[in-house]
Amino acid sequence: MKKSILFLSAAVGLLATTSCQNFKKGDGGLEYNIVKDAGAEKAQPGDLLSVDMIVTSDRKDSLLQSTYDIGLPQIVNIAPDSIPGLYAGDYNSMFKMLGEGDSAIFRLDLDTMAAKTGQPKPEFADKYATFKVKVRKHFKKGDLTDSAMYAQVDEYFKTEIETLKQAEEGKLANYIAKNKLDPKKTDSGLQYVVKEEGSGNKPALGDTVVVNYTGSLVSGTIFDTNDADVAKKENVFNPMRQYEPIRFRVGHDPVIQGWTEGLQLLSKGSKATLLVPSSIGYGERGGGKIPPYAPLVFDVELVDIVPGPKEAPADSTAAN
Repeated sequence: MKKSILFLSAAVGLLATTSCQNFKKGDGGLEYNIVKDAGAEKAQPGDLLSVDMIVTSDRKDSLLQSTYDIGLPQIVNIAPDSIPGLYAGDYNSMFKMLGEGDSAIFRLDLDTMAAKTGQPKPEFADKYATFKVKVRKHFKKGDLTDSAMYAQVDEYFKTEIETLKQAEEGKLANYIAKNKLDPKKTDSGLQYVVKEEGSGNKPALGDTVVVNYTGSLVSGTIFDTNDADVAKKENVFNPMRQYEPIRFRVGHDPVIQGWTEGLQLLSKGSKATLLVPSSIGYGERGGGKIPPYAPLVFDVELVDIVPGPKEAPADSTAAN
């Protein structure tokens, strides 16, 4: 996770690490450093900001959120000061200091937040949450109706998503080159590398497969795994989940097409990397931590194959 934080911090461009910053003191314990002031009008209540943002806590390996994982900006609504629970120096106050083209680093005092709001202090930090913010676009409310304003936002995101679509092929090619892979490619666009060959038959439609897996974006961010140790290391551990090999019936249980196709290429005991384009993955909608038009990387181990009746396949469109 530490490498991810360093990579994402570099992606912000103008934002240096917080340890090197000279923070100014604001209201409510808020500390801030305006890294770049583009001179544009600052956000007002009712406005919206499109921002790239990394959120960390003051603990080791503390990445909490990053828009760079998704590849899409986050929309921040600037709330009126009259809303209950808001106070000088809170989350809302940070963004009122910014306009289009600005970038800044904020340290939000969580002790003050707990005292002012009457809510328990979050468990993910000791005292501060740090926000590294870069403003892409400022949507000004002015005299616009809500519907007119959000129509602007919709058009803006259509352009952003189209950018993701056009970038997908290049992202996958860069991942392959960076990791020095020599994958085989199928007609569907699936690419795969068998790292350890198994033995025996390959699964067919109707068989049940037993699989260990870790799924990641090409950035290296892991979004799902059935390995508890990996989940804990990458801060995706869910204590309510059972971490054990998953089982599904090939061609019948709802998994992405890339899995249905890819696992039929492997023998029992095989370990492989599946490179799944969005067309046979999560498509134009994405899902959860997976953005639209995201190529995915799955490291899989085919633990077992349970023969089953061979029937016509069901539609393989749902997410695994």
